[in-house]
Amino acid sequence: MTPTAPAPRPGTVPVELRGPHPVLDVVIPVYNEETDLEPCIRRLHAHLREHVPYAYRITIADNASTDTTLQVAERLAREFAEVEVHHLDQKGRGRALRTVWSASDAAVLAYMDVDLSTDLAALGPLVAPLLSGHSDLAIGSRLARGARVVRGPKREFISRCYNLILKGTLAARFSDAQCGFKAIRADVAKALLPHVEDTGWFFDTELLVLAQRAGLRTHEVPVDWVDDPNSSVNIVKTATEDLKGVARLAKGTFTGEIPIRRLREQLGRAPIGVEAPGVPPKLATQAVRFAAIGVASTLAYLVLFLMLRTVVGAQFANFSALLVTAIGNTALNRRLTFGIRGRDGAGRHQFEGLIVFGLGLALTSGALALLNGTTAPGLVLELSVLVLANLAATVLRFLLLRGWVFNPRRQAVTQKEH
Repeated sequence: MTPTAPAPRPGTVPVELRGPHPVLDVVIPVYNEETDLEPCIRRLHAHLREHVPYAYRITIADNASTDTTLQVAERLAREFAEVEVHHLDQKGRGRALRTVWSASDAAVLAYMDVDLSTDLAALGPLVAPLLSGHSDLAIGSRLARGARVVRGPKREFISRCYNLILKGTLAARFSDAQCGFKAIRADVAKALLPHVEDTGWFFDTELLVLAQRAGLRTHEVPVDWVDDPNSSVNIVKTATEDLKGVARLAKGTFTGEIPIRRLREQLGRAPIGVEAPGVPPKLATQAVRFAAIGVASTLAYLVLFLMLRTVVGAQFANFSALLVTAIGNTALNRRLTFGIRGRDGAGRHQFEGLIVFGLGLALTSGALALLNGTTAPGLVLELSVLVLANLAATVLRFLLLRGWVFNPRRQAVTQKEH
């Protein structure tokens, strides 16, 4: 009896470039884009016609537009044989991508924003590793080395803070979750999409986190990216929904609600572990790095507070800025100050880091309350007490992080358990 060869794992064999179906399906999700849609499709179609040597399709996913976007899309579909239109009755970029990708017969599925902020020259490098079987997903990154980005400091800061949160809370190894320029192999999408809950902007992040946890390979392409000043994205609302999504994913990971093991078995993959260094940095090195991160965190807090204060109240702006910078501070100290890599224990580190942060905050707030409760201090005395209290809080934070949160003995126990 002739033995049967095992079926290849999804995403490990080259894509057949000849056949009855398109090799690449590029989806453009749109909502009320009657002005920008036509120039986008014409420019994209011209680029694909000139640079892509295999069959392709452009799918316009209309997210319940209320203007003439659908009519413009249908007119373009009549003009170009490679353009199709899919209309949805509900809004949501994630909903549009899941719907179109699930129904597509192409081997590689991609999407990009209608404003074409990302230079189309990156499309070839984005798709190539998926066609060859080298990678399972590919993302354009505005934060990777070699990327060239033109955008305002506000969006730059928010983007970096968001990705820092993902690294600290979800141990994300990708650099740019929200760049609207991504691709995935259809066989991999078929396995992942049923487990992606979000229907909005967090869809990208959730997909990437699931892929990473399932042991899939994500390829990053540095891109040239120019911000669209007329973007209709509500930054505050989007950021809030994204933070809720991060919390949901973190909870699902720790409780086992997300079937990571089943996905790994289905995809035939195992996660690539990153071993922690055997010897942590020396005390002097840790102190210098801790101080540098502290200065950066303070500056980030001030900038974030001032940005949020223009749209929300002082208390909420203060809480949000403190929370973001505390999470980022713990993540950076974990990686740079104490030399811990990999995702083992990342959730516990963040939780304990917030406790340490709260103790430091209580120390400074308590010192200020005690001073004002016993005397009527002038500005100089008040500032002097705050400086001393902050110095004490900084020393306390360093000692607790070093001796408790990131204690080498605890790390050794965690590694043995895994």
